[in-house]
This record gives sequence, structure tokens and C-alpha cells, in this order.
Amino acid sequence: MKNYLLLLASIVLLSCQQSSELLTTIYSLPKKLKEVSGITYSTDDSLIWTLEDSGNANVLYALNANGMIAKEVTVKNVENIDWEDITKDKEGNLYIGDFGNNENERQDLCIYKMDKKSLDNENAIPAYKISFLYPEQKEFPPKKKELLYDVESFFEWNGNFYLFTKNRSKGFDGTVFIYKVPNSAGMHNAQLIGEFKTCDDYSTCAITSAAISPDETKVVLLSHSKIWLLENFSSDDFLSGTKTETKLQHNSQKEAICFKDDSTLLIADEKVKKTGGKLYEISIQKLKSKP
Repeated sequence: MKNYLLLLASIVLLSCQQSSELLTTIYSLPKKLKEVSGITYSTDDSLIWTLEDSGNANVLYALNANGMIAKEVTVKNVENIDWEDITKDKEGNLYIGDFGNNENERQDLCIYKMDKKSLDNENAIPAYKISFLYPEQKEFPPKKKELLYDVESFFEWNGNFYLFTKNRSKGFDGTVFIYKVPNSAGMHNAQLIGEFKTCDDYSTCAITSAAISPDETKVVLLSHSKIWLLENFSSDDFLSGTKTETKLQHNSQKEAICFKDDSTLLIADEKVKKTGGKLYEISIQKLKSKP
């Protein structure tokens, strides 16, 4: 009886750890998609476009309102080295962020533009490739205490991409760099335009995804258990306004966030054993009501 009660208590505790009054589960992701690393919402057809990271196919997937795969688009003439995020521009063109850089040793970081019209086909070739490097990085890889050049988060705004780094340094202190890269074909030097600290706990404060609202007044950053909301900023100085940090009361391998509309966020996490592999929803209002 004692062992039974201990088992029951453990189950209840685990359930509490994985539930959240803030997040509403919309559906379970298709079993085929185990390592979703980015999502973006298409208002034209109410589809969610997603992709998977390194080790997976060079394919874009569109999910319908029931969580079923409505489209699969194989991206030809490219390799999925480490696709870490996906975003769109105002015209509905998609962008693949092939800039995962866990060891900080890559020198082939890039973003692929997928023309909106090409997404109606089973196979598509990128319209163009945006390559870039970080001028501040001098060694490949740098010292373990300077692993500052991995990225899993970006969005497109006003003809530029904004990238938020994922700090992998020994002695993690939460430092995040904000880089700006022009949305144009060719090689570019990424411009460092901002720096801030989240917290000193890697498991809760490493940035895994980012998005900007359709009305361009809000930016969100995601970690496995938190969201940072940036508002009232001036131009692209996203740190100049107010910052709201919210604990989601839900810890999983969250890798993807996007705006469904100006007041609603969608979040996806990877499937790890029996945890995750779902799409969630949360309102900005609810986000701001919790500490």
C-alpha cells in the first residue's frame, strides 16, 4: 500500500510539472514530426508551416487546423545542415534559417528564401540564399567560455532579419546577442545591434525561438519554460521599450513560437519520450497577467 501511494504521488507530481494554466493544448503534432524546430502561421490559408532540424529531411510541412500534414514541400538543391527556425515576410514568402551552430564552428551559415508561389509544388528551389558571418567571431570554434554564436531564433522585418543567439558557453550567464542581416542574396556581415542577459540557468533561459507580431508592435522570445515579451520599442531597438518575462509553469523542449494574430501566440515542442510533441496556444493578455 505504501509503495502504491508513493507511485500515485509521483504520477500526480509529474502531471503537475507538465501542465500549465497558461498554455492551451491545440493538438498533438503528427508522429512523423519528432523534432519540430520552427513554426510560422499563414493567414491566407490558416496553415502552420514547420520544419525539423539537423539529421532530418530538407522538407517543409504545412499543418491544417486538425494537426494533419496538408502539404509537404521538398526543398531541392540544398541540404538540411541544421534548420533551426522558419519565418515569413509580409508577402507570405517563407525563410529557412540554416544557422544552427551548436559547436560554434560553422562558416556556412545561411537563410533560404522560398517564394510563396513555389509552396504549391511538391518540390521547390529557393529563390535565393542569404549567407552571413559574425564579425565578432575570430575562432572556429572559439574557447568554451565564448560559445556565443549559435542561433535558433529569427524573424524578418522591414527587409532585414533579426537573429537572437543561443548561448552555449561554459559558465552560462544568459548573454544574448541580437544580430541584423539584410534580406538580400549574397554574403553579409551580420551587424550586432543589441545585447542583454536572460538568467544564469541554461535549461530555462537559453533562447530557442523568436517572432514579431503582424502589427509590428511586439516581439517574443521563447525558452523551454519562459517567454519574454518586448513592447514599446523604437524602430529596431527592441530593448528600448518594456520587457515582460513570464514563467509558463510548463517545462518541455519548446523550440518554436509564432504569432497567429496580434493577440495570440502558437508554441510547439519536440517529442521527448512521453513528453511534448504538441501545439499550444496562449494569449498575450494571459501572458501579461502572470509574473
